Amino acid sequence: MLILLSPAKTLDMETPSRVAEPSLPGFMDESQKLVTTLKRYRKGKLSKLMHISEALAELNVERFEHWQPGFNNNNARPAIQAFRGDVYVGLDADTLSKPDLNYAQKHLRILSGLYGVLKPFDLMQAYRLEMGTALKTRRGKNLYEFWGERLTGYLNEELERRQGSSVINLASNEYFKSVKHKQLVSPLISPAFKDEKNGDFKTISFFFFAKKARGAMARHLIQTRAKNAQAVLTFNSLGYRYSASESSEGQPVFLRSEKAAQPYLAS
Repeated sequence: MLILLSPAKTLDMETPSRVAEPSLPGFMDESQKLVTTLKRYRKGKLSKLMHISEALAELNVERFEHWQPGFNNNNARPAIQAFRGDVYVGLDADTLSKPDLNYAQKHLRILSGLYGVLKPFDLMQAYRLEMGTALKTRRGKNLYEFWGERLTGYLNEELERRQGSSVINLASNEYFKSVKHKQLVSPLISPAFKDEKNGDFKTISFFFFAKKARGAMARHLIQTRAKNAQAVLTFNSLGYRYSASESSEGQPVFLRSEKAAQPYLAS
């Protein structure tokens, strides 16, 4: 099984690493090419490219300026520890045990605009580069064209070593678009999380609900040492429950009533 997540904008690069034996990203040469391109962008130009404030643009100009490929525990942090957005609130990696983290290293992959694919223990330096960014390179007009089929090939190499595996897609649409899903050599499972509102169940993605649920689902699969896609259906965290009637092949649906959501709205 391979579990896919998106990265997060919020980062923690200060907390000392919990990982005794960190790994390195598999696409460092590609990341270096992107950083070389991004180093040509000044504050105003980067602000327009990324649709961010000039203050955030200035921060990221500094990040790219100081980015260097010699990653170590002094200048980088493991990805599973560095990302701190809503998905990672649901994952709650700080409370995962060492065996949990070791399982995650084997089965969890984080799609990234800058790093391509990250394993949980992969060291990364601070950055902001969303997969949907229209960054022009020699390979095309955006990051989807830059990465091309590389990420799909990377995932397929892993899947071919794990006969009978499935891909559990818990990444956002923006990031999963970087994968040529029809070319994947294993079945694809894309869980959906819906909350009740005024009697109807909807995916409330503009709040943190669906994002946190995706992280919680990844945590569930890690802690149960999931061996097949059937493990997805046993997820029952944060008030969500599997609904067979709402589900379709490849997309199990999890519903949460307004009543079941109440204990989690303030957390």
